[in-house]
Amino acid sequence: MAPPPGLAPRRAALRLLDAVLRRGETLDLAERAALADIRKAPDRALARAIAAEALRWLVDLDSLIDSATPQRLPDDAKARMVLRLMLAQALRLETPPHAVLATALPLLVGGPRRLAHGVFAALTRQGVRLPEVPSLPEPVIARWGAARAAAIAPGLALAPELDLALRDPAETTARAAQLGAISLAPGHLRLPRGGMVEALPGFAEGALWVQDLAAQLPARLLGRGAGRAALDLCAAPGGKTMQLAAAGWQVTALDISKRRLDLLKANLRRTGLKASPVRADALTWEPRQRFDAILIDAPCSATGTCRRHPDVLYRIGARQIADLVELQRALVARAAGWLNPGGVLVYAVCSLEAEEGEEQAAWITAHCPLSPLPITADEVPAGLAPTPEGALRTHPGMLAAHGGLDGFFVARWVKA
Repeated sequence: MAPPPGLAPRRAALRLLDAVLRRGETLDLAERAALADIRKAPDRALARAIAAEALRWLVDLDSLIDSATPQRLPDDAKARMVLRLMLAQALRLETPPHAVLATALPLLVGGPRRLAHGVFAALTRQGVRLPEVPSLPEPVIARWGAARAAAIAPGLALAPELDLALRDPAETTARAAQLGAISLAPGHLRLPRGGMVEALPGFAEGALWVQDLAAQLPARLLGRGAGRAALDLCAAPGGKTMQLAAAGWQVTALDISKRRLDLLKANLRRTGLKASPVRADALTWEPRQRFDAILIDAPCSATGTCRRHPDVLYRIGARQIADLVELQRALVARAAGWLNPGGVLVYAVCSLEAEEGEEQAAWITAHCPLSPLPITADEVPAGLAPTPEGALRTHPGMLAAHGGLDGFFVARWVKA
């Protein structure tokens, strides 16, 4: 018997979910193997959407499953994995129940198909719904605190819209009108998700690139370059490098990954912006010059990207965070010695963890030859504000009326 239409993307979604929850892989890395036998772009997009929605609402989906089973299914049981995908389709993607059953039960050949069918049918008859806001995993709530987790969670309910950075901020109004976009800051545009970025007017000629609003803020805090020397540490794939180059800095863009550095070079070619890419390990590299500005977008847990990458909520724990904190400190300690007197260092992480943000900033002030240079209210978009200490903390629940933004921590220092 021929497999039912639509089975392939569901099988791929199951592989993705398994890779994240059992093997601790990222969704992005898991896609290569999970989607290897799927050629059609809509089917690939469907597989990603099913897996991402299952992860986004995993706690609540599991609560529904547990309410309809006499004995709790193990977390990694295949029946639970498939039921998560079934409910994500029915409750989030509005897939008709008959289509859900037809494409999910074949995933359990030789397994508990009757159980999955019965649980799904019972929940469907009950007319169950998901809450308006996703519930977060208990370990995440414990790290963030209940009040802060409650403020962040609403930003995870929907996949984010498309943010763009403009090479020339003076074009913001004209480009917004041309694309039907909104703008939350000069040089920023926001469009509904789902369109082909490559087809946007201005993309081919390099007038714009994809970059979340929060990710655009660290480079803005260095201002205009006027030909001065800047180092973008951990630079690839190049959004911040392009921002700095467009602002008139002479940029050295350092990254350890050849693949990611190749992306940076391709972005520079498309935009016509100039920078000097360097492939090296920042922990052993020695620059030939000193810099007037250094931007460290440090390797981090990336929990601030959870609205785009909900898998991060289930992959990151205390051990990974502790290891990253040590790496971040080593990078800042080295970079501080590469600044000219009067030079400015901006430290940024797309993390919601205090250990990588607020606590790290206190450590830098106490252990590096740098003095805090507070961020001011007029340097950040409307609706955001610096912390009392002069840093900037964003999270997905902020600017909710406009679609939210990623979670970042950004702080700035000057060398005496």
